[in-house]
Amino acid sequence: MGCAPDVTEATTSKPEVSAPRPWRDLGLRGASAAVLIPIAVFGIWSGGVVWDVLVGVAVVLLSWEWARFCKISIWRWPGLLMPAVSLVVMLLAAFGPPLAAIGVLAAGTLLLFLLQRQGDIWPAAGLFYIGLAGFSLVLLRGEDHAGLLNTLFLVLIVWASDTGAYVAGRALGGPKLAPAISPGKTWSGAAGGLLAATLIGAGAAALLAPGGASRAAAIAAMLGVMSQAGDLLESAIKRRFGVKDSSSLIPGHGGMLDRLDGVMAAAPMATALALLAGRGMPLWH
Repeated sequence: MGCAPDVTEATTSKPEVSAPRPWRDLGLRGASAAVLIPIAVFGIWSGGVVWDVLVGVAVVLLSWEWARFCKISIWRWPGLLMPAVSLVVMLLAAFGPPLAAIGVLAAGTLLLFLLQRQGDIWPAAGLFYIGLAGFSLVLLRGEDHAGLLNTLFLVLIVWASDTGAYVAGRALGGPKLAPAISPGKTWSGAAGGLLAATLIGAGAAALLAPGGASRAAAIAAMLGVMSQAGDLLESAIKRRFGVKDSSSLIPGHGGMLDRLDGVMAAAPMATALALLAGRGMPLWH
């Protein structure tokens, strides 16, 4: 006779549940950052064609990821408008009148919207969002020393906001910031990100171009808020399309949209502040 199974043991035993590991992706994220950060810093420091090419590559990859959301291809018409118009806008920002770049972006966005079946707004929205970010980053960097300082200032604030939110959110936890949009984000993470952005921004301004400390801290806080808003916006977009990451291009981070969401949202504000400050002046002066 075969042995009957132990019913008591089968019904009372529970599967072993491993404890959550909030830092499980830290190593992979760190390794990716160790590769990406030097590339970004080299591009910002070099400026000119090097920076323009780096931003152009990012724009094409961002367009590809957004087009995947919309189930269209950037290699066929009309999806081709997404990278093509964005790159033209970047070229005009670098070598032509900025107003012409804005005009091309507006016209390209409207054309893509009109070409989509059933009035699908998402491809056109992606074109405008990505094109505006590319335009802003190229115009912000420019060719002068102030452009270098302003771009470094922006990137340091976004990195500080991301890192502060990541560390505080996982270490402290607590109430969710926007559970309907992004269940993983907490109020403690948002506060940590804002504090880190403000402190790093004020410190960076003091090192890069001393003066206007209180203004630098206030601008850093505003850019930090915009960075977090960009993160939430991207989470809402991914939820709308039912995806976890924009792609798997960057181990530990997901895709380009996952990594650059804060920069994309904060860059237009930084560029506007730099234009208000005047040519040759850091945006916090």
